[in-house]
Amino acid sequence: MRLINRQPSRALTVFLAMLPFAALLIAYSVASEIRLAANPSDRLLPSLSTIGETAVRLFTEPDKRSGRILLWYDTGVSLLRLFIGVFCASFVGLTVGLLIGLLPHVRAMLGVFVAVISMIPPLAILPILFITFGLGELAKVVLIIIGITPFLIRDVSQRVVDIPHELIVKAQTLGASSLVIALRVALPQIMPRLIQSVRLSLGPAWLFLIAAEAIASDLGLGYRIFLVRRYLAMDVILTYVIWITLLAFLIDWLLRVASRKLYPWAGKGL
Repeated sequence: MRLINRQPSRALTVFLAMLPFAALLIAYSVASEIRLAANPSDRLLPSLSTIGETAVRLFTEPDKRSGRILLWYDTGVSLLRLFIGVFCASFVGLTVGLLIGLLPHVRAMLGVFVAVISMIPPLAILPILFITFGLGELAKVVLIIIGITPFLIRDVSQRVVDIPHELIVKAQTLGASSLVIALRVALPQIMPRLIQSVRLSLGPAWLFLIAAEAIASDLGLGYRIFLVRRYLAMDVILTYVIWITLLAFLIDWLLRVASRKLYPWAGKGL
């Protein structure tokens, strides 16, 4: 049997999925041991035990000045900013994408414009956002919205265009208006794709959030990482990086589960 036709068993699938993580941990552990053997005070690659002890301290011990457990507080602040930004971007992307995909006049007016806007690096306009909106919460949320909305619009609009034209014709034959076609024909077709697009946008959204928090903030996961970097506290930085990765994976998993539960006919997806 050709390799392309062979399917791994469930146990083998789990083993193969864990293999790269195990290889990464082993490689890091070996590199850390080599550096610490040469210089016991080296802080670039702390040992896994040191990272574990730091993680326990960050998750359990309150800050002496504020009395808060900073890791949990930073997590709440960052997730709120991320949620607001992604939600607003999803709403705009869904609405504008529907209009571009369904209405030829809107497509002629905004299609090229959105394509050009999507080429602008969002981080390049970060200073403009801070000048325009100040250093508060609004600028950070707006950066996330600007960063991922053009991609969502283009992806949703293309999915609308790809809807079989026969469905649109049948709906019109039955007397459906443009609004009814948008809500009853196009919307159910593109919602699974919107969730997939949001999942793909989470990586850039986290990037924009961390960048904004690092430059102008006094709370948040990105702020804390860039605060401790001046002390070369790699154990703290790596703990925060691992935590952010776990949060991103959990959000992605929840979206994938929601897509399968709400739209089982759409397939397994990514």
